[in-house]
Formats: sequence, structure tokens, C-alpha cells
Amino acid sequence: RKMGRYYHGDIDGKFMVGRQSSDDADFFGVEGDVRFLNYSYQEEDLPKVEKGIEECENVLGKHLEPINKFFKDNETFDAEELAKHLNVTEENANFNLEWYARLELGKEIRDCIKENDECNFEAEL
Repeated sequence: RKMGRYYHGDIDGKFMVGRQSSDDADFFGVEGDVRFLNYSYQEEDLPKVEKGIEECENVLGKHLEPINKFFKDNETFDAEELAKHLNVTEENANFNLEWYARLELGKEIRDCIKENDECNFEAEL
């Protein structure tokens, strides 16, 4: 059984195993505390988060909808299956998975800020 790394706080979740680093939330404009990777987003950070989400969507481009469908239809996955679904190389599937995981985290952060005017969480290393 693979162990996962989680984040906890105003939003909770699990980082995508083997694809997503614990400091992935740095991408959205707030750096985590290096000892614990504590993230604290405020309402004024929302534009940076939304810009990061847009960048993720742009990088994923035409693959975004097929990946959404793939995850809707599959509870488990591996890069080989996704590569077949997207008709790309496994390396390209891994690249897209990294950006997709980042996008999902960004949307969680955005929604949390919109709901609570802030979003605080701690990420496991």
C-alpha cells in the first residue's frame, strides 16, 4: 500500500502520489513555511490564485476535458492508462497529470478563499 502526503486546514486533501510535490501550492503565489509548509491565503491573494488556475488550464489545453472525463470514469488510474486515453506518450501523460493535480489544488484554494475570505492549510513533506 502506498503512503500518501496530505494537506490539512481550511481545505483538506491528498497530493497526487508520485506526481505532485508538497510545495505545489507555492505555484499560486504564497510560499509555504519551510519547516511545515503552512499556507495562508487571504482575499487579496485571490487574483494570483485565479491567474495560476488560468495558467494550469492553458498548459493543459485540449487535454483538460479528456482528463476530467477520465477521472470521472475511473476511480484509480496509472499514467499508462491515461496516456492511452489521451493518445499521448506516458511521459506526456505524467506532465499533464502534474498540471491537472496543480489545477485541482488551485481550485480548492480559490473556492476556500471565496467561501471563507481566507484559506489556511498545512502540507505534509
